Amino acid sequence: MAGNQRVCVIGAGPGGMSFLYQNNKLKAAGKRCADVVCYEKQSNWGGLWNYTWRTGVDEYGEFCHGGQYRDLWSNGPKECLEYPDYTFEDHFGKVIPSFPPRTVLFDYLQGRWNKNKLRAYVRFNTVVKDVTYNKTTDYFTIMAKDLTNDQDLPPERFSHVIVATGHFSFPNVPNFEGIDMFRGRVLHSHDFRRATEFKGQRILLVGSRYSAEDISMQCKKMGSGKVITCYRNNPMNFHFPDGIEERPLLTKVDGNTIHFKDGTTAEVDVIILCTGYLYHFPYLSESLRLRSKLSMYPDGLYKGTMWMDDGNNKLFYLSMQDQYYSYTMFDIQAEWACAVICGHLKLPDRKEMESDIAKWVKKRDLLKDCYDDIALQTEFVCDLAKEVGCKYNLDVAALFNKWEDDKRANIATYRDQAYSSIFTGKPGIVHHTPWFKAYDDSVETFVNQTPNKEK
Repeated sequence: MAGNQRVCVIGAGPGGMSFLYQNNKLKAAGKRCADVVCYEKQSNWGGLWNYTWRTGVDEYGEFCHGGQYRDLWSNGPKECLEYPDYTFEDHFGKVIPSFPPRTVLFDYLQGRWNKNKLRAYVRFNTVVKDVTYNKTTDYFTIMAKDLTNDQDLPPERFSHVIVATGHFSFPNVPNFEGIDMFRGRVLHSHDFRRATEFKGQRILLVGSRYSAEDISMQCKKMGSGKVITCYRNNPMNFHFPDGIEERPLLTKVDGNTIHFKDGTTAEVDVIILCTGYLYHFPYLSESLRLRSKLSMYPDGLYKGTMWMDDGNNKLFYLSMQDQYYSYTMFDIQAEWACAVICGHLKLPDRKEMESDIAKWVKKRDLLKDCYDDIALQTEFVCDLAKEVGCKYNLDVAALFNKWEDDKRANIATYRDQAYSSIFTGKPGIVHHTPWFKAYDDSVETFVNQTPNKEK
């Protein structure tokens, strides 16, 4: 392999930035690395963590990527996502509670990226419009647009492409009989920004996964009226506080009256569709697009990362799995992709790669519950870590299992628990205010507290 590879990274969220980080680490060590250009359509890095008040389209008429809401707090312990080589204690200089607000997590991410001077590799306000692969030349051609100047850029050629735009930006919006004539407001959770907007209102949440779980609690915390969540297959079965209940899926809407499969009805003012997202890569040519259903191991990806259909093993997808692990999983995927691209890790033949995919898909199809999901994703992360010779043990399955147990015990208080970092060995502290009564989510208030309640 002569010379450095030229790599296009699409998206400067945690996945894309991990690739820049891992490549920069090779460069700093004097090892073969890639020449990287990262395209980011937003004006700042962070992906979903770069909060925006906007919904629908952004200031340039592009589809609004951000889907996080203003008052979001982590719904998983930070000890399950912290980087082993840049812990929360490294960043903040102290031990902090286990469930940070959005602002704290974004500050942490930016600390790692700024420390390694990665901003120079990102072209902000630049959206990728078209990606094609030419079998004859074995190169990708990228067409992008400078949004600030409303100008199409000259085509650029790359040896490899990293798709790191995530899968939480294009809403799945189902239809229900009569919803077009609903007398209240209908929105997808992607456009949910502040629960205070719905104070005193009766809310229906359609869905039974993380968004429905978290937004229902957020709305009650901020003073909403009665909240109903409805499920297609299985209820969440948490011990919700008074004012939140679960019912089977709605069948139709009549004015403000909602009809459910169990024959009951309810009057509501707001319908929030917590119905998930779709893989959406309109900028990729057809043969390059991931079309799998969201799962713990998407179809067509070797090691859950490299696209097998087209692109000659030179197209990679980061962070496309259904997720328990997040930052550390994206990071080890990025390290693996970087090692392959830069020639530090040799791929097996196609037959062996197809056999490996089949093995993981078989395991995926046998999953029964969240604990099985955690075990599989732990195995997946550790498999990639072994491939690249990672010196850290990334297995936090025990922490994830405790987290699930805490949620089952009390969905309103699980964020008040403390966990210990597997990398520093230090126990966490309990936040000075229970989550359900904590309204100040600033970095200053969360971080600057006395660690007087160690566990």
